[in-house]
Amino acid sequence: MESTDKVVETVIVGNYVEMESEGKPNNNNDIKSKFSNLFWHGGSAYDAWFSCASNQVAQVLLTLPYSFSQLGMLSGVSFQLFYGLLGSWTAYLISILYIEYRTRKEREKVDFRNHVIQWFEVLDGLLGKHWRNVGLVFNCTFLLFGSVIQLIACASNIYYINDNLDKRTWTYIFGACCATTVFIPSFHNYRIWSFLGLLMTTYTAWYLTVASLLHGQVEGVKHSGPTKMVLYFTGATNILYTFGGHAVTVEIMHAMWKPQKFKAIYLWATLYVLTLTLPSAASVYWAFGDLLLDHSNAFSLLPKSPFRDMAVILMLIHQFITFGFACTPLYFVWEKAIGMHECKSMCRRAAARLPVVIPIWFLAIVFPFFGPINSSVGSLLVSFTVYIIPALAYMFTFKSAAARENAVEQPPKFVGRWAGSFTINIFVVVWVLIVGFGFGGWASMTNFIHQIDSFGLFTKCYQCPPPPGSPPPFLPHVGAPRPSPANITHHHHL
Repeated sequence: MESTDKVVETVIVGNYVEMESEGKPNNNNDIKSKFSNLFWHGGSAYDAWFSCASNQVAQVLLTLPYSFSQLGMLSGVSFQLFYGLLGSWTAYLISILYIEYRTRKEREKVDFRNHVIQWFEVLDGLLGKHWRNVGLVFNCTFLLFGSVIQLIACASNIYYINDNLDKRTWTYIFGACCATTVFIPSFHNYRIWSFLGLLMTTYTAWYLTVASLLHGQVEGVKHSGPTKMVLYFTGATNILYTFGGHAVTVEIMHAMWKPQKFKAIYLWATLYVLTLTLPSAASVYWAFGDLLLDHSNAFSLLPKSPFRDMAVILMLIHQFITFGFACTPLYFVWEKAIGMHECKSMCRRAAARLPVVIPIWFLAIVFPFFGPINSSVGSLLVSFTVYIIPALAYMFTFKSAAARENAVEQPPKFVGRWAGSFTINIFVVVWVLIVGFGFGGWASMTNFIHQIDSFGLFTKCYQCPPPPGSPPPFLPHVGAPRPSPANITHHHHL
């Protein structure tokens, strides 16, 4: 294994030394250089770990208790562990394919100093234009809706601090705020944001855990899940989505000074994320049970307090960061399409990126269904983007004996070398195709259409509590009248 790593390093290190001298700030002792080095220029394995862990959990933290109410406690915990492992495996495959592609290109003396390699280019270089087109469509659509989800989450969260404005108005406001991410050049420049983002989700996860345990179980609490297949598979695909945050793996790897170190980073990030998601989802579900079926955002059930307000504010800042994570690869694709990717002027590139934000803004206003939209994106897009396509691409890239023999990175012994890795890949493809895309797609789209029927498109205030004077939001009122401004008559899920 060590000898293989050395081979990779000798092949890859050429341009990365040059990139380091460009990307890393020089060792001047002036304050500006030190400040830039500390907060702005990131390319280490630690930066990649923070980026992966910070990007993986985000607003899904608030919808996992909702998934537990659909799945039940046992299935909720099992699916998190299972999909966490599956996600780590496919992130490893993506990293191997990136190194293979990069090594082949650098042997041809291709220079990547002003070019960010993306997943569709890896597919193109290894497998041809048809794979590139499929990868591009799935990846861009997933990242587009991933960004939409962040905007919906911003509006959903801020409403619990300030309900003077409806959620749709908050979406307009946060759309304008998130548009400022056009000024962040690349994943090199997310060092301080990734670090802060992980601190924010860590605080929020432990706030949810402690607040739920202190609150105790609500009177007459019921834990009846799973009750319906449609709910069961909707919950399962939300967890599939949780651990499918590696659509930006290639961009994060490319921002590393030594990308061959990435292999196990995603696994370590996932293990940390599980220490946040399992206790928080389990404790909120324990406290509120079936009430969560009508409250896809966990904040809506916990009583207002300074700690909750702090968690909401931190999650808002984190969602801004995650919006940038999801949108930056889209900016790169758009820049390449219009020939601006290698432009040195950041202001010109920022102006060119703005059209990418407009459809995201629009879609967040059309479909403000916090929770159900996660499951739909998980089943229809994440299933292919980060599970099925990487597993198939790996098998097709190394299907010939010559390709396997000349591979830059051999599969590890503990998975059974090539035979073992191919077997795991076949299992991933079949499982995700049947359970994730098949059953999950049916269930999440049924639930999504139900939201449209119940609340309508462009709804002003999705799942807002009734006007003052009604029972507190953590009491059940399935079927209670909706607030009059939204012109809604139902307040329930399937």
